Amino acid sequence: MYTSKNFKSKKAFKDAVAAGETVTLWSAGLGTPKADGTEYVEGPHYPAAHSWYAVATVKDGVVVKVK
Repeated sequence: MYTSKNFKSKKAFKDAVAAGETVTLWSAGLGTPKADGTEYVEGPHYPAAHSWYAVATVKDGVVVKVK
């Protein structure tokens, strides 16, 4: 899974969610992300090498928490 915005670091992703920014998830050919529950996210987006991984809690299609 990827985030709607191409965050360069996990910290930037966590900070955006903590600040109340609306972040959604999408998947490149792996199906549709869950509307509610836990998803595993990686970044930055392809073709850059993935340098961070996170566990995101999603509610109503929006990320509400990042571990």
